[in-house]
Amino acid sequence: MEKLNYAVLKQSGYTGYILEKAPEKVLQFGEGNFLRAFVNYWFDLANEKAGWNGKCVLVQPIAPGLAKMINEQEGLYTLYLRGSQNGQKVDDKRVISSVSRCLNPYEEDGFQQMLEVAASDDLEIIVSNTTEAGIVYDPACQLNDRPCSSFPGKLTQVLYHRYQAGKKGILMLACELIDNNGKELRKCVNQYIDQWGLEDGFRKYVNEECTFCGSLVDRIVPGRIRDPKEVAELEQKHGYADPLLDVGEVFGLWVIEGDTALNDVLPFRKAGLEDKVFVTPDMTPYKKRKVRILNGAHTGFVLGAYLAGHDIVRECMNDPVVLGYMNKMLLEEVVPILPLDQEDCKNFAAAVQDRFNNPFVNHELMSISLNSTSKWRARNMPSFLEYIEKNGKLPTCLTMSFAAYVAFFSNEIQELTDAGLVCRRPKGNCYTCQDDRWVLEFYYNHRNDSVEALVHAVMTNQQMWGRDLTEIPGFEAATVQNLTLIREKGAKAAYAACL
Repeated sequence: MEKLNYAVLKQSGYTGYILEKAPEKVLQFGEGNFLRAFVNYWFDLANEKAGWNGKCVLVQPIAPGLAKMINEQEGLYTLYLRGSQNGQKVDDKRVISSVSRCLNPYEEDGFQQMLEVAASDDLEIIVSNTTEAGIVYDPACQLNDRPCSSFPGKLTQVLYHRYQAGKKGILMLACELIDNNGKELRKCVNQYIDQWGLEDGFRKYVNEECTFCGSLVDRIVPGRIRDPKEVAELEQKHGYADPLLDVGEVFGLWVIEGDTALNDVLPFRKAGLEDKVFVTPDMTPYKKRKVRILNGAHTGFVLGAYLAGHDIVRECMNDPVVLGYMNKMLLEEVVPILPLDQEDCKNFAAAVQDRFNNPFVNHELMSISLNSTSKWRARNMPSFLEYIEKNGKLPTCLTMSFAAYVAFFSNEIQELTDAGLVCRRPKGNCYTCQDDRWVLEFYYNHRNDSVEALVHAVMTNQQMWGRDLTEIPGFEAATVQNLTLIREKGAKAAYAACL
């Protein structure tokens, strides 16, 4: 079976939208599954629906990468968006043609080509998603490195070359999952300007002529299909082989923080995508909505659901007790206290249920359990405290979620290993809790405590919570009662007691 490229695609009889030639308007740092299922997808739709007529040049942010494979396929790859939408199963295929090529800047030709794109009149936008660790200032980087090892170092090299070529400023869209991603990236660039002693004119160019936008990205991207049988079946169906085939969920949202005038510069509103990709002066409400509802739901139910015998998220959505518990938590305890449009939040919560019930994704509860201490503090505790402040009482489900968290980290502790804290699940198998080492050591050291002593020790640990939780009226007694119920009757019975 021949690999996908333009000639092979034509021979396959594919009848979907394809744009073979267009100016290279985007320089994109990152070529992995997420960006190809997200950013390049939106630009592909902009080409089809708005006549944007643009291509994205991808850059490998680290030395091992996909440049060779992407170039062999002339930038083409197959994208499946799979999931559940309004209760209906969705399995949509699209061949993405918004990518022109991929550069490896760790090769001499690739580095030079990156600088040539930087100085191009066609270039309008730079996009990045170089993981949470990508936006970091590394003082070891030097201007004459080919290339700098850090992404902000590479970006400074690119912008300086563009400035020296006398080209107009650029729009920078940072997609890394850190707070204030755009501002942090610009801060790093300014640190390199200082370190490398670059001229004031370039500093003005970066800070006044270039626009750095932070953004919030939201799409679950499982990536490759791992079942060899399904891969073989798709190759027969497509008429080509595609090792770059990508899979994402149907839901997608890209919130860009900046001047709303950028909605007229970017092609997404013209493409009719304004409810999915848009610019807003403040993305804080959208981030709060995602963290409190989507991420908060995960952390709020998965630990107890795992103790109740479930292994993946979809199973939980088909358990009336766990689903009822999650929905009550979201619709009665989380959504009502958010200072956002209530109907919008309810619709987002309904979409969360669809996303969690994705028939194509086996999202393991144990993978979500990673670092649950900091997650409960960041995702659930704000809703918990604001509910109490507004209603003068404890929220039933969020209070139970805290007890489920304690139960997960203390259920028949077996040993503390290099891999983590080994506990035993009620159905018999052992599982390994992974968190900060001091958290794991804390629970191991308290493994022989009574329920009352353990709950008190956890709640008074200010390193965990930033405060003494026993000061919240009734919370300690409720957690002792809830943890006892989980241990004696099981987590599912405890969740059922909340309904």
